[in-house]
Amino acid sequence: MAMGDIGLSFGDGLERSVNLTFRIPYFTHWGQSLLVCGSEPLLGSWNLKKGLQLSPWHVGNELIWRGSIEVPSGFGGEYSYYVVDDDKNVVRWEAGKKRKLLLPDSQVGEAIELRDLWQNGSDTLPFKSAFKDVLFFHSGKLEIEKPLGLFEYKLDQGDSVLIQFRICCPSIEEDTSVYVIGSSTNLGQWKVQDGLKLSYAGDSIWQADCALKKDDFPLRYKYSKYGKAGNFTSEIGSNREISMDTLSCQPRFILLSDGMIREMPWRGAGMAIPMFSVRSEDDLGVGEFLDLKLLVDWAVASGLHLVQLLPINDTSVHGMWWDSYPYSSLSVFALHPLYLRVEELSREIPEEIKLEIAKEKERLNLKDVDYEATLAAKISIAKRIFSLEKDQFLESNSFQKYFSENQEWLKPYAAFCFLRDFFGTSDHSQWGRFSSFTNDKLEKLVSKDSIQYDVICFHYYLQYHLHLQLSEAAEYARKKGVVLKGDLPIGVDRNSVDTWVYPTLFRMNTSTGAPPDYFDKNGQNWGFPTYNWEEMSKDNYAWWRARLTQMSKYFTAYRIDHVLGFFRIWELPDHAMTGLVGKFRPSIPLSQEELESEGIWDFDRLSRPYIRHEHLQEKFVSLWTVITSIFLNEYQKQCYEFLEDSSTEKKAASKLKDAMEKSLLLGSTEDKLKRDLFDLLQNIVLIRDPEDPRKFYPRFNIEDTSSFKDLDDHSKNALRRLYHDYYFQRQEELWRQNALKTLPVLLNSSDMLACGEDLGMIPSCVHPVMQELGLIGLRIQRMPNDPGVEFGIPSQYGYMTVCAPSCHDCSTMRSWWEEDEERRRRFFKDVVGSNKLPPSRCVPSVAHFIIRQHVEAPSMWAIFPLQDLLALKDEYTTRPAPEETINDPTNPKHYWRFRTHVTLETLLKDKELTSVIKDLVRGSGRSYPQLSEDKADEHLKIKAATTVVKKTPNDGIQHNGTHHKEAVAVS
Repeated sequence: MAMGDIGLSFGDGLERSVNLTFRIPYFTHWGQSLLVCGSEPLLGSWNLKKGLQLSPWHVGNELIWRGSIEVPSGFGGEYSYYVVDDDKNVVRWEAGKKRKLLLPDSQVGEAIELRDLWQNGSDTLPFKSAFKDVLFFHSGKLEIEKPLGLFEYKLDQGDSVLIQFRICCPSIEEDTSVYVIGSSTNLGQWKVQDGLKLSYAGDSIWQADCALKKDDFPLRYKYSKYGKAGNFTSEIGSNREISMDTLSCQPRFILLSDGMIREMPWRGAGMAIPMFSVRSEDDLGVGEFLDLKLLVDWAVASGLHLVQLLPINDTSVHGMWWDSYPYSSLSVFALHPLYLRVEELSREIPEEIKLEIAKEKERLNLKDVDYEATLAAKISIAKRIFSLEKDQFLESNSFQKYFSENQEWLKPYAAFCFLRDFFGTSDHSQWGRFSSFTNDKLEKLVSKDSIQYDVICFHYYLQYHLHLQLSEAAEYARKKGVVLKGDLPIGVDRNSVDTWVYPTLFRMNTSTGAPPDYFDKNGQNWGFPTYNWEEMSKDNYAWWRARLTQMSKYFTAYRIDHVLGFFRIWELPDHAMTGLVGKFRPSIPLSQEELESEGIWDFDRLSRPYIRHEHLQEKFVSLWTVITSIFLNEYQKQCYEFLEDSSTEKKAASKLKDAMEKSLLLGSTEDKLKRDLFDLLQNIVLIRDPEDPRKFYPRFNIEDTSSFKDLDDHSKNALRRLYHDYYFQRQEELWRQNALKTLPVLLNSSDMLACGEDLGMIPSCVHPVMQELGLIGLRIQRMPNDPGVEFGIPSQYGYMTVCAPSCHDCSTMRSWWEEDEERRRRFFKDVVGSNKLPPSRCVPSVAHFIIRQHVEAPSMWAIFPLQDLLALKDEYTTRPAPEETINDPTNPKHYWRFRTHVTLETLLKDKELTSVIKDLVRGSGRSYPQLSEDKADEHLKIKAATTVVKKTPNDGIQHNGTHHKEAVAVS
């Protein structure tokens, strides 16, 4: 239910037309205006060209938009506000659900005014499942006192005005009511006991009506909470005010939608750990879904409201440890068998299998994850159990229900796994007649009559039990008041179920990555194909919507990996191995005509590798002649070009490998020679568009190349201007529009709370769009948004952010502290404010200072990697700090295998550590899961608290008291 849903049902009256006025304050830019469009023909039937245009009107410091229309008495429907240009093209639309309207049956000519507030993305946050189903779940248990809009009232003749007050209050304690208090007698003259009590109408909406005399205006008022225990809290900020506009037609009824109750912003804390990194006494070689129950218990004991994981989808592409990379999914729907607890597959496991499980647990209880051995052990054991209960499983009602709800992705996934194992590769282009997917081929593969049906059913079996185990953990987290946060990868493996089933949704001749940034000065090449957004839009991004729907079965919040990719993606040719020579997609290229107008003519010189005799001698020294003979052609004196069989990074790397195996290049390492050859290939200024030779893209960091340095000054200056324009100016509106096409579809596909990973090279359009859509950003202290500072200042972060001292893509807080002495000194001086010599180790006092900085930040969430929290206690810092790093972004073949060196059971017994963390959270004013002893303590505080209320000329009321579990800030 949208906060502005409107409705009244009056008793007596004639079924005639009434004058309906829409009124909303909103500041527009030049050339923009507001209109109302709705479900009924009188409001355009959702055709914006036929919507009701509003007119601007200045009232004090506000710009008010108004518009009136004659409608039948009892008129109803849905509506929403839109910002449009002069041609009624949408510039911006409201977030959240459509507003609902149901007018009273009034007398002929009666005037009714709807006073609304624009609904921003942040206004929708309390209705996300993280809040309504987990954090504020107790508020959802309220009984509806009067259904929304149901009201009977007969307004007396005269100068009375009927106002229906409506406020959204997502978080409210038991036995607490909502009041309106204000300057009029009917609102108690600021005394809450005499104020107007609101009734609960469902969906966090409270409403009440009040008949006021025109002499009561301008009316000043506030919303307040008042509990049976005597605790009273009023809205923060200045008084609200309602005045009667100086118009000839004065409304008799004002339906006042006041948005969200204004309270101190809700803030919480959480912890992050990859599923594979968790260690418990019950797991087999790796963290398992059912371990999340213990992790949730530890989070609650530590005062944490959130547990964040890395992606948990199946990544079994290569059949080796490369598959430890959690962001390269085999299927965006299937869960990873690695996280299965095999002893929970059946209640009747034979003793010999139980002994095997115990033996494997002992064998694989290693310092780090042995990905291949652990997965093989689990698959082997699961097959044995499956063979014993196959028929019973397939006939069970619970499996049949699961299958019917998931078969659209489950059958292709099982068939893919069979074909992958049959052909010995996930590269579906090597599967002969099965390389192209059709439904007919699929049905034959999964048919009950096929010889491989048992193999197909085994994959059903694994996914079914993974679903049961993760669902059990997710429900446990919800009941404990802990948000389970997942991760939505930006890409899929090019040899995946998704690229096999939906090949038109991907640009298979390209690769996804990131330009040079904090993580890697040479850029990143992730190897995923880029998306064909044009094709995806044809069914309103059904593939994305299905992903989010599936994810929401388990998670109440999620992280959008590389959210910048929804504005623009760094696209590389599929023959690239590095991430440097790419271009943004979409983007406005440099045209040949544009370049020529700047005096740039020699396009071959600028777009081909610039290789001269001196470059070869400098890089390869004594080997330069051998390198030349193998890879290059001298097309004119002392000028070289790559041979066709060496003309791309992949070709050059393959040819180099052959040469090294034949011992043709003794005296240097393969890695160094490869880097030097790639440097030559990347020594260009412009990248020619392979689909249109008259379009070009400036190579990233062109001034670092000798190709640029050898140009004349005029060409350098012209290219500098064009480079800056391409990367920092001309694309902004295009990228903004691109994000506004795709991101709302994701956000509206589920009720999960969305957080965007907005690190790296950030276009200026990103943060305004994220703010508009209610997307929470990420702030890492060592990667500040302000290029002029070295360390971020958590106290200056915005509310709509997650703050953290580190993340999985960089070293831990402890490792970061210990790896660079000079940087450590600068931090100690600039951030800690001390000129003393800092400790060389990240001792608990240092960890405590950094963590306290973050929990005290204004950010909605402070989320800490588990490794950073363990640094609060000396006994957990015995492991070398670099070993706790989860990922090295500079290494595309990094082994993701870190496991904590302490079990969850041990952490749960450590009351000292949980107390330290909980004290940090409580001391910062953040919300925390309340145990029974916490609630008893809180009750005593409320009972002892005194509340003083008095009128003041300016603020209306003042009070002393404690805020408890406040609603989400929406300002």
